[in-house]
Amino acid sequence: MTLIALGETARFINGAAFKPADWEAAGLPIIRIQNLTGTTDKFNWTTRYVKPELRVAPGDLLVSWSATLDVFRWPGPIGVLNQHIFKVIPKPGVDREFLYHALKSVLSELSSKTHGSTMKHVVRGDFETTRIFLPPLDEQRRIVGLLDRAAEIRRRADAARAKARAITPALFLDTFGDPTTNPKGWPVVMLGDVIERITGGKNIEAGNGTSPFRIMKVSAVTSGVFKPDEAKPAPDDHVPAAEHHVRAGDFLFSRANTSELVGAVAIAQNPPAGLLLPDKIWRIEWVPGRITPQYAYSLLRSAEIRRVFGLIGSGTSGSMKNISQAKLVRVEVPLPPFAVQTAFAEQVQRLESLAHRLDAAAAKAEALVAALSEEVFGQPSHHANAHDVVKVDRDYRPTTDRR
Repeated sequence: MTLIALGETARFINGAAFKPADWEAAGLPIIRIQNLTGTTDKFNWTTRYVKPELRVAPGDLLVSWSATLDVFRWPGPIGVLNQHIFKVIPKPGVDREFLYHALKSVLSELSSKTHGSTMKHVVRGDFETTRIFLPPLDEQRRIVGLLDRAAEIRRRADAARAKARAITPALFLDTFGDPTTNPKGWPVVMLGDVIERITGGKNIEAGNGTSPFRIMKVSAVTSGVFKPDEAKPAPDDHVPAAEHHVRAGDFLFSRANTSELVGAVAIAQNPPAGLLLPDKIWRIEWVPGRITPQYAYSLLRSAEIRRVFGLIGSGTSGSMKNISQAKLVRVEVPLPPFAVQTAFAEQVQRLESLAHRLDAAAAKAEALVAALSEEVFGQPSHHANAHDVVKVDRDYRPTTDRR
């Protein structure tokens, strides 16, 4: 096993101190921590001379060591480095991308070594003596390749899911038309004509976390995707009614929220045992054979109907809006033939199935790489079996660059 101090893996070059007097309207951008974290996309510019080693090019590794402790790949443009940031120049035998992951793996340890009450920072000595696991260069590259492939699979899965979610609203409008203008002339009904039952939960305070029951928060449905982890513990002595349990396939409706989010809907997928309805989320049960849950979901998520919900919600501007059952059931919507709704639901299901398969592939790749990453980048006490995964030379030290 090779544990090596960060100071032996690279040169960590601190940036220059630029004063407001150095700022100009042209020259090179000064790369500050705000530019790394994304809190601003604006640069200060300078023509001041700095050493060539303080110039930063796209792809360079940077470490912010004050205020924000993190590692970044600089995407560009070419600029000059501000103080409180290290430019990382790997030494021979150290792969840049491997070092990026290794630096990420010790951020928690570095955070425990920070000093200062107002602007926390890690001193160079503590930084450079922090140790990482460093296998031979070929193993570093193999590990990076695995991590990169898993990231690419995840990226493709996320892109496919985003595409599926973008296609579904377009497919809805193409199939049914704008629900407020009803250009295809579908029969119009009130929502109350196709709702069989509405069930709400109870308004109760959160418990201390020992209850086996958890109460959904409104945020569990506001994105349109069911998020069961968005929940609070129920009181210890609370015994919920059977009808308050969230069930698989439940159609959930947020009756109270901001004017932009009121009326958000989601369908419960694999809810955990003990998850309960709150008073601000309703379960809507639809009349069988008249309206499909998928059609109802896309209809109520359409921008046109969401605008209606914002208008009928009670409450002053800027406050929490609330939709009453009396107002909800009077909202008029087009109701296409059930067979047309069913064909639409089947198309959506095919899109979702594809996205789920890609998600499963991504999860499998991530699980395999997570096991490797844990062995390689875990705490030193966990490295006893790392040779089973990466088969490293225990006495290896970086000497010459074999790239």
